[in-house]
Amino acid sequence: TVIATYSRRMRLRLANGEEVNARIKGKRIKAVCADTVSVEPIENESDWLITAIGERRNELTRPNMRGQVEVLAANVDTLLVVAAMSPLPDWYIVDRYLCAAELMGVNAIVVFNKIDLLDGHDIEIPELQEYREIGLPVLECSAETGRGTLDIRNALSGQCAVVVGQSGVGKSSLINQLVTE
Repeated sequence: TVIATYSRRMRLRLANGEEVNARIKGKRIKAVCADTVSVEPIENESDWLITAIGERRNELTRPNMRGQVEVLAANVDTLLVVAAMSPLPDWYIVDRYLCAAELMGVNAIVVFNKIDLLDGHDIEIPELQEYREIGLPVLECSAETGRGTLDIRNALSGQCAVVVGQSGVGKSSLINQLVTE
């Protein structure tokens, strides 16, 4: 399974749990995170060679600069859609990701990050309440303090998740909290 991509180089988790570096054979193979791939060891090297991509259950896509469809991730179980106190939430972006999850047939969880910026004030955010009312799970957290991240970890247990959201909402900080707990 592809667990990280760096252009034409990949990080894989083998069936035995071992993590290895890999390269792609040829230019036609376009592996993305969570792809299942066929690999073979490269003689006298530590890298492995990706020779084929398995069938995908689903794909998270977007149009690229030329208007062509670009696959960002595959075989996803859950989209973790992150918004935050700062920068101000762009609810249109959140809604687009929620629609993408629906179209992909996967779970969606709305995560509201940076609640530490509330400074003890109890502020109700109407959009979060609307998501709750339509049955979406909404989790509030602070990647800075770790508050609420256990709830996210529990919600993602056994899931292949992609973390998405506008720039600056703390996606990387949240991932760092989740992988170091």
